Amino acid sequence: MFVHSAARIHRAAAEIWPDEPVLLDSHVPSVTGYVHRARVGERTLYAKTSMLGVSLVSLLRGACGPWGAALEEQRKYVEQLDGLIQREAAQLRILAGLDRPRVCAVAGLAQGVLFTEPVPGPSLGDLLLARPGDTAELMSAAFDELRPLHRAGAARRLDPAGVIGERSIAGTFHRKFNGLSGTTYIALLGQGRCDQQSCQELTELVRGSVERLRRLRMALPAAEGTTLAYGDLKPEHVVFPDGEGSRPVLLDPGLMRSAPMVDLAKMLSRTVLVLAAGRPGHATVRQVLDSFTIFAVSRIAQMSGRDQRMWLRHLLTLWLMDTLNILTTYLTAPVQLPLPPVGLTLVERAVPVCRMVDRISTELAVEPSRLDVWDNSLDEAMGAAS
Repeated sequence: MFVHSAARIHRAAAEIWPDEPVLLDSHVPSVTGYVHRARVGERTLYAKTSMLGVSLVSLLRGACGPWGAALEEQRKYVEQLDGLIQREAAQLRILAGLDRPRVCAVAGLAQGVLFTEPVPGPSLGDLLLARPGDTAELMSAAFDELRPLHRAGAARRLDPAGVIGERSIAGTFHRKFNGLSGTTYIALLGQGRCDQQSCQELTELVRGSVERLRRLRMALPAAEGTTLAYGDLKPEHVVFPDGEGSRPVLLDPGLMRSAPMVDLAKMLSRTVLVLAAGRPGHATVRQVLDSFTIFAVSRIAQMSGRDQRMWLRHLLTLWLMDTLNILTTYLTAPVQLPLPPVGLTLVERAVPVCRMVDRISTELAVEPSRLDVWDNSLDEAMGAAS
């Protein structure tokens, strides 16, 4: 698969820049698509491909059939105008035409390969660990970029065919954990990456959490609306090329017609995972989580008490669903697939993270209207990051 994807990048670059030499630099580990730094003439670009619009983990686990069948389907998929990479390129171009958000520039698109310009500078994740006291301001800077998307009526900017539903938290959750295939998927957790005792505990924790979260999600209203969500908003996708205090640049959009809460839930989920992987110390974790609370609560200050409790339940449910989505992807990845550094660390920290999800989802299921559910959830996150 890697050889095939690298060859596609070479062919695509040759089609776009026929007179430029192409050299593939370093592979960027990812569980979703194949990403490589590439030297095209004097420029360094990032090249990104997708196999049939599914994660590399699903592909390598045989979800699309044996390699020969998947390769034949991929040849047809690349020719489609609505492939995942084509939709991502279209979204980047739409966003580039707006005042906000700032996004990475498209350098070229051919044969299902997207080339983007690099964005140097610290990521939001880097800055949260280095300057935890600035968390609220950093989050505000990221979400200020999304104001045009989060306004009522913004969904008109995006044709329904251009939505990247593959980035939906709830959609991914239901796809992963549905029916017999979901049961089989959970049984694979940690195989080849964790010891037997950890695998057994992970299976039990995830199975129970999935059942509770499925019931919780069914009791909540749909997150759709007339607004747009960025869809794949996480600390590593927010970069500050001009330094802290400047406007950030956002990477890898996954625009969908959804409530802004979806962006906040994914940011919360991935921020907690950054802390759980990095374990920067009690004081730093406390500052980040407390500041995130200030930022989040400011968004619902005008709501009634009842609406605030409903909003928090919804946010917490989506947070836990997203955490299971990405963590189980890491845990089921074949050992031959390189994981990003945070993924490798989270595999080692999977048991405490899944205990966190288990405890929070249990409290949400038993006493969903308790006012202190948010504080208790952050205490559990503190434990997972300790």
